[in-house]
Amino acid sequence: MRLRPVLSIIGLLICVFSISLLPPILISLEYHDGETLELSGIFLFILCMGAALWFLNYRASARIYRHEGFLIVVLFWVLLGILGSMPLMFSLHISFLDAVFESVSGLTTTGATVLQGLDQMHPSILFYRQEIQWFGGMGLVVLAVAILPVLRIGGMSLYRAEIPGPMKEEKMVPRLASSSRSLWGLYVAITACCALAYWLAGMTPFDALSHSLSTVSTGGFSTHDASLAYFHSPMIEAIAIVFMLLGAINFGVHFSVLQRRSLGPYAEDVEVRWFLGFVVIATALITTGLWYSHYYNGVLADLRNAVFEVVSVITSTGFGTVDFNAWPVVFPVMLIAISFIGGCGGSTAGGMKVLRVLILFRLGYREIIRLVHPRALLLIKLNGRVVPAVTLQSILGFFAVYMVSFALLMLLLMATGMDQVSAYSAVATCINNLGPGMGQVSQSFASVSDPGKVISVVAMLLGRLEIFSVLVLLHPEFWRG
Repeated sequence: MRLRPVLSIIGLLICVFSISLLPPILISLEYHDGETLELSGIFLFILCMGAALWFLNYRASARIYRHEGFLIVVLFWVLLGILGSMPLMFSLHISFLDAVFESVSGLTTTGATVLQGLDQMHPSILFYRQEIQWFGGMGLVVLAVAILPVLRIGGMSLYRAEIPGPMKEEKMVPRLASSSRSLWGLYVAITACCALAYWLAGMTPFDALSHSLSTVSTGGFSTHDASLAYFHSPMIEAIAIVFMLLGAINFGVHFSVLQRRSLGPYAEDVEVRWFLGFVVIATALITTGLWYSHYYNGVLADLRNAVFEVVSVITSTGFGTVDFNAWPVVFPVMLIAISFIGGCGGSTAGGMKVLRVLILFRLGYREIIRLVHPRALLLIKLNGRVVPAVTLQSILGFFAVYMVSFALLMLLLMATGMDQVSAYSAVATCINNLGPGMGQVSQSFASVSDPGKVISVVAMLLGRLEIFSVLVLLHPEFWRG
């Protein structure tokens, strides 16, 4: 294992992350909220730290091999959580662990929080919380591959380690740097459209921009304690639904739509069809249940609240307009369950990803057919292409490790004194990068013990990096490469 190239690339990535502090500094100057000097000092510290790591190791070979790519991504995300906590810790005067929890929750687009009183916080800090979700949604490593030419050598190793979904080898265009720039270009364009729509719907420019960052990234942080319920606006909720869905659809499909100037790719892509199908089925079930329970005043109110919460949960955004924990108990459990499905691969959403769930369904169906026709050659196809056996094996392995990791983390949280329902939903909301949970964590993680917060941070990182990128570092053979 060559550590100098690893440290050199991490230094460059830290320099890229330091840029995220410039907009909050400008907002602090605009609003005169007293955070300018503190944020400027943190910016210089992070920039100098990254520059020092790069300068002391830049003479090392820039070529990055596969195993080094995994180490870079994992170490960078851990450092990111720590460095990203500094503005929160010094400005809000909260503990180091709480600041790291909030930072990791933002960067992994989980949206779980330990903070209260958002309506009274300084604008620069509020914007910083929203912004780190936006950077974390598409991935800072993907951004670095797009803008730093030095990462073009071996950049695919970093790209594979961070990009979500089972089809990590696929790129929108042949060149990796061009592919990364295309991803970020789409991301910026969709975010700008979302901000404009929010503003036209009645949000202030600050709220519109802030919420667009957490909507398209499917992060879920808000500048208000009441989340989107603060605005009491069906139009704002409808805009959020549209852009949460866009954020949870594979950006490669968005790219195809733009290239062909047609909405056809959405209908042609099997993962998108199944994703929207899950949304429709879950919405129909919950709307029917709420109507049958006479929970709201009429079926339109039932539909409005059901579709918003279903989209918010399945896209792993976590925005709230109502407290779904107050619904009949089957529906909160159902919502937490569908968070395991998540969005499409190559999107900003969390969860296991629709494509993996679809393939698991088809593998199960294939085994049933084999009982009837033992000698039949049964191939699994997606979008007209046969899924390679190695991909099928990796998805089965991912599902097994995902479930085992979930069970172990849940048991660890219960060992800290948390009840079963709270532990189940806390791990689910963290590993699926969702945000809201049930029981003790229905509103926030403020009451969770310090060991419980550490376990939750680990779960968030495992979910964002899709487990294997982290667990591979624990194998002895990895360090012999």
